[in-house]
Amino acid sequence: MQHQDLPSLKTVNTAAEPPPDPLLFGLPISTWYKASIILGLIVALTLPFVAKNFVIFQMTLAIVYAIAILGLNLLTGFNGQFSLGHSAFYGLGAYTAAILMEHGGMEFYWTIPIAAVVCFVFGYLFGLPALRLDSIYLALATFALAIATPQILKLSFFEHWTGGVQGIVLIKPDAPFGLPLSSDQWFYLLSLTIAIALTACAVFLVNSRTGRAMRAIRDNPIAARSMGINISLYKTLTFGVSAMYTGIAGALGAVAVAFVAPDSFTFGLAVTLFVGLVVGGVGLIPGALFGGLFAVFAPNIAEHISKNLAQAVYGIILLFVIYVMPFGLAGLIKIVAYRLALRKQKSG
Repeated sequence: MQHQDLPSLKTVNTAAEPPPDPLLFGLPISTWYKASIILGLIVALTLPFVAKNFVIFQMTLAIVYAIAILGLNLLTGFNGQFSLGHSAFYGLGAYTAAILMEHGGMEFYWTIPIAAVVCFVFGYLFGLPALRLDSIYLALATFALAIATPQILKLSFFEHWTGGVQGIVLIKPDAPFGLPLSSDQWFYLLSLTIAIALTACAVFLVNSRTGRAMRAIRDNPIAARSMGINISLYKTLTFGVSAMYTGIAGALGAVAVAFVAPDSFTFGLAVTLFVGLVVGGVGLIPGALFGGLFAVFAPNIAEHISKNLAQAVYGIILLFVIYVMPFGLAGLIKIVAYRLALRKQKSG
């Protein structure tokens, strides 16, 4: 029998290893990614001490929207379920916090976990009948939810709690422990801290076994079922987690604006969140921040260009962004970085 040389251990290990991280200006792209996160955190922590109160307020709203978009991204980008009704979960979280503060005399900080639990349960229960729906039919069902929510909040049956059309006026909490911070600065830092924690949880979830199951269902439900993945369980849980993220954003947004009313949670808000998801990058966690910034500042830029044609200018900006960045801003940055790294390797 002819002797056949077996591959060496070094060869086998090399074949099993993932491809090397491309170098950009002498450093791996992962290093640049970590450095950009650190730089972003430094800028975010410095901003409330150098910016005006109105800018701090705008950035707080951007962070709040980023949390909501992150929740929508978990549902749509990583699990493949389309939703046009996340304004309902945002409103539910906002009203949960407002009612507990106004009628229950509860401190705002305790309303956040309660709003999270309420929205998780509501999202999970809504996800059960939605299991029979897919693609555009699920989007249509969530669209109906977004349309119905403001009308339900205006019903006289709930008026004692919701304030009806007049809504509920809230008071932004002061900094605790006598910290030398204004209410705007403190709430910005609180929102930023919660956003960082939720982002870390999302990264852990997406990279876990549960996250791999979510992506398998998104890519090929039939293959995922044949692998033994409980599609119904993962879909409903993802819907619940997504609603929980959006509900937390709603609770923060209610206090940031210091007011809640049914007309604040119309279908327009759902469209704003969905647009932020697409502009930031579907299936990319960093895209949530870019989407939140776009949701806050793009309408202001459009109105600054032309007050009479603000909506038209906004539409042109949106078309331009989608045409130039079909994978979102986060996707564009990722593609450009890898192409630059590969070009440097070829030239070197």
